[in-house]
Amino acid sequence: MSSEPRFEREETSEGARLRLAGRWTVEASGVEARANEIVKSGDGVVALDLSAVEAMDTAGAWLVDRSRARIGPAARIEGARQEYAILLKEAAYRDFEQPAQPRGNAAVDFLAQIGRDVAAGLGDLFNGVSFLGQIIVALTKALAQPWRLRGASIVTHVENFGFNGVPIIALINFIVGCIVAQQGIYQLRRFGAATYAIDLIGILVLRELGVLLTSIMVAGRSGSAVTAELGSMKMREEIDALRVMGLDPLEVLVVPRVLALIICLPMLTFIGDMSALFGGLLVSWIYEGINPQAYSALLKDAIGFNTFAVGFIKAPFMALVIIVTASIEGFAVKGSAESLGRQVTASVVKSIFMIILLDGIFAMYFAAIHY
Repeated sequence: MSSEPRFEREETSEGARLRLAGRWTVEASGVEARANEIVKSGDGVVALDLSAVEAMDTAGAWLVDRSRARIGPAARIEGARQEYAILLKEAAYRDFEQPAQPRGNAAVDFLAQIGRDVAAGLGDLFNGVSFLGQIIVALTKALAQPWRLRGASIVTHVENFGFNGVPIIALINFIVGCIVAQQGIYQLRRFGAATYAIDLIGILVLRELGVLLTSIMVAGRSGSAVTAELGSMKMREEIDALRVMGLDPLEVLVVPRVLALIICLPMLTFIGDMSALFGGLLVSWIYEGINPQAYSALLKDAIGFNTFAVGFIKAPFMALVIIVTASIEGFAVKGSAESLGRQVTASVVKSIFMIILLDGIFAMYFAAIHY
């Protein structure tokens, strides 16, 4: 007797019955084709008789139940052995057709979406403040008991966030410094005030652009890496393993990164400032013939200590915003690669948004106190 999956149609007084036989398993040849034939032969069928089935696995049970569902609600399964009945119950076919979306007013839907986005933004702000409080508590405990600080981890993150990021930070700020100088000289030359481009370069770079560009680059480079690292650990249940071992994930994973980035970002800001000023020097020398001695003298007259200090005052706060946002999104990763990619993207976007918002708040504050 052939063990291939097969069936026979039998007409009865109640209606047609399909008697299945053979092996309905994933290894059997033509099992899916036979299941499709059952559907085609399903006119008037009231029962699928499985009493002659020799073997059935999960795939076969799903195909048989799918055939029954497609024949119609009147069809039923009979004669299944107990183990096959369990398989049929656990592998039951379900139709995942999406319900039709109700039609609404486009303007109302647009306003409703804006409301949902605003609510989500406020929720993110609340979660960020709450998470910041947890970090401060963990950081306070670690600083109160210095032996709890993981020095090796802090040094490693300082290297990753700081030293490895110096080339790209210096290059980006150098290019921006060149652009600001070129445009400043080009526009002010028409008024016979090209030398005032040095004032523009010094004030704009030291107060705003240096720390802003550096923070944005760190958010894209290091913030995304933190989210990916924490998200991968969340997916592999390594964070749960830390809790099982009695360790606080915030103290082990977040506090060293917070301290490292707070240390690194002011240093990177200084390097970025110097790179941008050097780029402005080269362009001023080439475009306007302002030699380094004159450039230094004009720059000294244009800026003061407060101009230099503003960027450094902002830097630790920018670092805290970056690491808090990156950590929140990392811990929010679910169990899929899609979720990891979505949270990394959200981490970068939210960090850049918060950096620009924080920079605007600082700008208004320093203007209000005339600093």
